[in-house]
Amino acid sequence: IGNTVLHILVLQPNKTFACHMYSLILSYDRNKEGPGSLELIPNNEGLSPFKLAGVEGNTVMFQYLMQKRKQNLWSFGPLTTVLYDITEIDSWAEDQSFLELIVSTKKREARQILDLTPVKELVSLKWNMYGRPYFCFLALFYILYMVCFTMCCVYRPLKPRTGNRTSSRDNTVYVQKMLQESYVAYEDELRLVGELITVIGAVVILVLEIPDILRVGAAKYFGQTILGGPFHIIVITYACMILVTMVMRLTSTTGEVVPMSFALVLGWCNVMYFARGFQMLGPFTIMIQKMIFGDLMRFCWLMAVVILGFASAFYIIFQTENPENLGQFYNYPMSLFTTFELFLTIIDGPANYDVDLPFMYSVVYFAFAIIATLLMLNLLIAMMGDTHWRVAHEQDELWRAQVVATTVMLERKLPRCLWPRSGICGREFGLGDRWYLRIEDRVDPNKHKMIRYTEAFKFQDRDSYDKGSEKLETNGDTLCKKELSALSLSRSTSRTSSHRGWEILRRNT
Repeated sequence: IGNTVLHILVLQPNKTFACHMYSLILSYDRNKEGPGSLELIPNNEGLSPFKLAGVEGNTVMFQYLMQKRKQNLWSFGPLTTVLYDITEIDSWAEDQSFLELIVSTKKREARQILDLTPVKELVSLKWNMYGRPYFCFLALFYILYMVCFTMCCVYRPLKPRTGNRTSSRDNTVYVQKMLQESYVAYEDELRLVGELITVIGAVVILVLEIPDILRVGAAKYFGQTILGGPFHIIVITYACMILVTMVMRLTSTTGEVVPMSFALVLGWCNVMYFARGFQMLGPFTIMIQKMIFGDLMRFCWLMAVVILGFASAFYIIFQTENPENLGQFYNYPMSLFTTFELFLTIIDGPANYDVDLPFMYSVVYFAFAIIATLLMLNLLIAMMGDTHWRVAHEQDELWRAQVVATTVMLERKLPRCLWPRSGICGREFGLGDRWYLRIEDRVDPNKHKMIRYTEAFKFQDRDSYDKGSEKLETNGDTLCKKELSALSLSRSTSRTSSHRGWEILRRNT
């Protein structure tokens, strides 16, 4: 019952009352330091009161709990060394990491905890010592891997075509070699090494990604933008395309260019994932994801309706015309593709001035230009501009969340020998087996003096303004008189308040 009450207090809107009641309940706990402590009992979701405060974004309760857990090591003048208990915060030995819970929650208030002590210092320590070097090395290794795969695709085994053409529009001059013909010369053996590296890399990607999907869940793993959800979809699809290409090569099946081209596009797009390691580029990846899966997905429904309608009209108009004079609409699939290019203004309106064009073509193309170019494209630009404005106001906060998610990911993937535990064991200071982070804090007395001076100025201005406003209400004259008196009052108020403030400064000096 006591543990349930503690969880309820974390969710209370009245933070001061919740903190006092939290302390009162813990004062009756008999197992304050043992494993049966009320603070260590999780709820049905596996969250202790401390983790629940982080997930809910309750910064007041989080700071209150951290103040209870800290130990003052020593103090000398303005310098103070504090040991913060990071047992539940550190993700090194936690199955359900506190940091991962914060970045995966949908509440924006929870991400504000990343800027509080000692979470900020712990993340900075992990990222600067281990996270950034390993992440940069991983980015370089992935780029070299993609260069190897690209070279294997560029120099894939091809031979001249010997069969007859079945159509005058057939432009194929090379075809894919059979498996027995693909690995004969020395260049083929060199390409085989690169292909083996590519396949091994695809298998490693699947081996690393599948356990996380099973542990977190597909909806949460692919749906969270901060955790890199869309990039996980891209890299898993890329690995599957590599394996499909390998099977088609081994069985001498024609058409390997389809999965190979998809793999090239997806593999190089996944390079943007590594932009999250840089503060200048990290927020832009989230901006692109929100635009693609938010604005662009909604816009594509409208675009598909417009393209289908006008492509059908263009095909019907040119159905009776000679395709050699104007071949952009010679069949229905080509009409769809041409209309798509016209929609994005990639090409101009097709025209042949040597022949007579149907009159309805000019009418339909005029309507299409007005709707597509002037209306819908500007609508998409406005939607993307609004998304850019919203993300730009949160870019520092989003980048910190990206750093935390990347740090937790690397800490789980890498062996323990390459990523030792951060902090200090409490046994060194006689504090048990819990782990602590030592932070040095400097208390500047001049800063507190200036805060008192500022408060003095503020209260004096407020008192003088209240007295002046009461005089204005009692006079009750015309509006012009009120404005003149308010102007003179503001000047006299500023003079008297500044004079009193300088007197306080001289007296204290």
